[in-house]
Amino acid sequence: MNRSGQSHILAIGGGSFRPSRRHGQMEASGLLRYGLDLTGQDRPKLGLVATASGDSADWILKMYGAFAGWDVEVSHLTVFPMPNVPDPRAWMLDQDMIYVSGGSVANLMTLWRLHGLDEAFEEAWRSGVVLSGQSAGALCWHVGGNTDSFGPDLAVWAEGMALLPYSCGVHYDSEPQRRPLLQASVASGELPGGYAADEGVALHYVGTEFIQAVSVSAGGYAYKVEREGTDGVKEFRIEPRLLTP
Repeated sequence: MNRSGQSHILAIGGGSFRPSRRHGQMEASGLLRYGLDLTGQDRPKLGLVATASGDSADWILKMYGAFAGWDVEVSHLTVFPMPNVPDPRAWMLDQDMIYVSGGSVANLMTLWRLHGLDEAFEEAWRSGVVLSGQSAGALCWHVGGNTDSFGPDLAVWAEGMALLPYSCGVHYDSEPQRRPLLQASVASGELPGGYAADEGVALHYVGTEFIQAVSVSAGGYAYKVEREGTDGVKEFRIEPRLLTP
């Protein structure tokens, strides 16, 4: 496997998939094309992980269908009722990119730690496997953010893997609780400063450095959120690079 040696994370605020012309199906968006291009492979191996949705068979099937016609080799990892591959660590290291779906980030991290997948993900990341995901699949790589894992009212959550030493905001322009809660938790010191993404926008990190935001939405933005003083916060809007949807 010919990898660049760089460690990439693509954290997606929303918009990984879009409705397909085929009834009841969906297509992968340009955000995932961007992630696959980071692998440098002509026919990349893409691993799908849906722990956050309880390994929903319906969702996994839809994700497979979303890449129909793409020059990509797709497989998946589940943990219910037991891991579906003999060696999850070896499976991860064999991928070029891994995509983690949305759902409950609190449940996701609990199960990953129970099965030792958090350590395997970190090893894969350091070896050059592109890590990506939306919502829960974006929050997990960071220190934390806010989540509806515990109920409809969002809660501050700081139990992420912290591969990236930042907080993360997802669905920033579509769910009204998201922005004020992230700002408040950064201002109070509950969470470190970090980055947030609107629907259709992704945050691209190389190593632990934020490189750029990319978007499939002409009206979408990314944001940098920083603590100011002892209880204040500053937010800076970041213009993303616009991709083909």
